[in-house]
Amino acid sequence: MKPINESVNRRPLLGWLIFLASLIVVFLLGILASSIMERRAESVFAYTPQVKHDQWEPRNEVWGENFPREFESYYKTADTSFNSKYNGNAMIDMLEVDPRLVVLWAGYGFSKDYNQGRGHYYAIEDLQNTLRTGGPKTENDGPMPATCWTCKSPDVPRLMNEIGVAEFYKGKWAGKGHEVVNPIGCADCHDAKTMNLRVTRPALIEAFQRQGKDINQATHQEMRSLVCAQCHVEYYFDKRNPEKPNYLTFPWDKGMDVESAEAYYDEIEFKDWTHKLSKAPMLKAQHPGYEVYLKGIHADRGVSCADCHMPYKSEGGQKFTDHHIQSPLNNVANSCQVCHREETEKLIKNVYTRQDQIIENRDKLEELLVRAHVEAKKAWDLGADEASMKPVLQLIRHAQWRWDYAAASHGGSFHAPTEISRIISTGIVRAQEARLELARIFASKGFNEKVDYPDISTKAKAQKFIGLDMEKLEAEKAEFKKNILPEWKKKADKRESGYQVKL
Repeated sequence: MKPINESVNRRPLLGWLIFLASLIVVFLLGILASSIMERRAESVFAYTPQVKHDQWEPRNEVWGENFPREFESYYKTADTSFNSKYNGNAMIDMLEVDPRLVVLWAGYGFSKDYNQGRGHYYAIEDLQNTLRTGGPKTENDGPMPATCWTCKSPDVPRLMNEIGVAEFYKGKWAGKGHEVVNPIGCADCHDAKTMNLRVTRPALIEAFQRQGKDINQATHQEMRSLVCAQCHVEYYFDKRNPEKPNYLTFPWDKGMDVESAEAYYDEIEFKDWTHKLSKAPMLKAQHPGYEVYLKGIHADRGVSCADCHMPYKSEGGQKFTDHHIQSPLNNVANSCQVCHREETEKLIKNVYTRQDQIIENRDKLEELLVRAHVEAKKAWDLGADEASMKPVLQLIRHAQWRWDYAAASHGGSFHAPTEISRIISTGIVRAQEARLELARIFASKGFNEKVDYPDISTKAKAQKFIGLDMEKLEAEKAEFKKNILPEWKKKADKRESGYQVKL
């Protein structure tokens, strides 16, 4: 056998090839090491605290000094350019789109004004501008309680810490207008020291406690939905305790489905308002998104709200949660296609198909309810007594509760289409039963004619039909925006100028 050096000497090309290969390997390893060191340096730079602040710091831009990527992505919620087949994130006048809503909410604030919600960035602005909050002239004026601020701002947990939870709920909405000024943001969901997810609204914690559960035992994945469940739920303002008026409460004591909440409200004889036409004791569903989500396949598979609405993304070698909270339909690649391998067009078509099928039946229920309210008014006009009308009004209450639960559960036709379909179908049954009972009352009064239904083809016509003075309401709001809002801003700026932030 010949020595190796002799073989190499006789084949010099092999030696050069080994040498060049070694150089290439060393070069590539050097690039890899350099990339790793660069990414580590970026990580240290990106997450080295630039400022120190306490848990109650309400200004998102201060938190953003330490977490610029999350902060920058959050402020993309200011973009309102996305439109899907049904709504999107632009402001849409839903009463103009569907004037029947005015009649369904006759006697309630939503008949005055109901706009499609925009992104979290606009939470404060939209609440200040809506006609539902009126045009208060003083801090003790206006139709809405202070509780209405609860889900709109990180100033809320700050105030609750300063004056107490029950005290925060007391008084009128206008009384805390100069205090609640920063839109939904960091302090609503994060611990200032660890950045762990945390629940800052007591109503969710209290609802868990009444069910015998400890929210502190929730996993991180569960928390990625529970921080959303602080606000995207059904709730009501409990007025039974005069020491704690308008106390925000979740009706979960009997369960977390539509029938359980209905039974809870019926037992305590709660109503949001009395319908102006039918005189039915009505319930207004808020936005039971979390409860409906729990009924769907994604929740069953352990998928959280954030997985779809705030998916992870990478930037500059960093993986972080995209805080551009939005419809997954505007971010299919990072949300849906992480699990689903279908093409974007097919996935979107699947969603629209479910929405089409459900909204068709929801609109039918809506039509039946409008007729039931108008017919109930006619029955009263004919002299119907309370005893005969009571079961009719209960049927109307339960039917509209189901319609509203389906309509207000944002994304419900996607989150749990079979459950939403079931809810709507049971609402249709109750609405039809109410109209049958009304037909019997008409017969007993000798009324055999056709009920005259109003022309509610536009929002203006519908509002005129139920007796709203829109010119007066809009003038009051304009005066409020001209005279009161600037004063709120001055007070807020003065207060926040005194906040201490350590560099």
